[in-house]
Amino acid sequence: MEILDGIATIADRYDGYVLDLWGVVHDGRKPYPGVPEALAELKARGKAVCFLTNAPRRAWVVAQMLDRMGLDRALYDGIMSSGEVSWRHLKDRRDPWFAGLGRRCVHIGPERDLSVVEDGAAEIVTDPAQADFLLNTGPDDQRGPTSPEPYRAMLEACAAAKLPMVCVNPDRAVMVGGRKVICAGALADIYLDLGCAVREVGKPDPAVYEPVLELLGNPQRHRVVAIGDTPHTDLAGAQAAGLDALWALTGLAAEAHGDDPSPSHLAAVAHKEGVRPIAALRSLRW
Repeated sequence: MEILDGIATIADRYDGYVLDLWGVVHDGRKPYPGVPEALAELKARGKAVCFLTNAPRRAWVVAQMLDRMGLDRALYDGIMSSGEVSWRHLKDRRDPWFAGLGRRCVHIGPERDLSVVEDGAAEIVTDPAQADFLLNTGPDDQRGPTSPEPYRAMLEACAAAKLPMVCVNPDRAVMVGGRKVICAGALADIYLDLGCAVREVGKPDPAVYEPVLELLGNPQRHRVVAIGDTPHTDLAGAQAAGLDALWALTGLAAEAHGDDPSPSHLAAVAHKEGVRPIAALRSLRW
């Protein structure tokens, strides 16, 4: 597998760029070195840039987080998050699966994720017996998000009530400031083992790429590339949506494969995961 030092050599091959956030643009605390400069080079060349993240909160919340990191909004054209897509599903109920849900839900996750149910999209209750579904936005940081075990009792109570789960972040883990923490997908795995219905919203579902392409101005798909650090979400999702993909060797990729993996090792991992990125990328820099 070819390993690129930056995106300059392939920049003019594409009109649209779909970028993962955690592990590609930033480390959960601040942008990676070279990222603002790379985005500025893309924008100077008239490229459309959209962030696609499995973050379990609405796009406006993610934008504010990027503001706090100092990332200029002029460097990108839009944000689509799994939280935004989930909110749309809960609000309009056009999707048959969501149309069958009631309005009341038990929430597992921190309060900062409640933008997913704002504007009356759903009502939070505390008793599983009074709920229609389980809304899983992921662990609360204060409960030690390196293990799903503190949530097992609540998951079992919701399973006993036969509540379907809406998992608003399919990621199993993410790197935050160099520390690996679990995400909502890790709780969904337990719920699936309990024999319950789970709907995961976000990458790798190709449906989440449709609103992203709209934000990019609906370019031809062969002129769009997605950049992500995780094969089974970022790369598999791009492939399912008919887009080229670059495998960023930061974030979870760096944690799993080290700072300087060999091309043959990366090719073997990609083959095992069933993905075909056009190349690997040492980091999102020009």
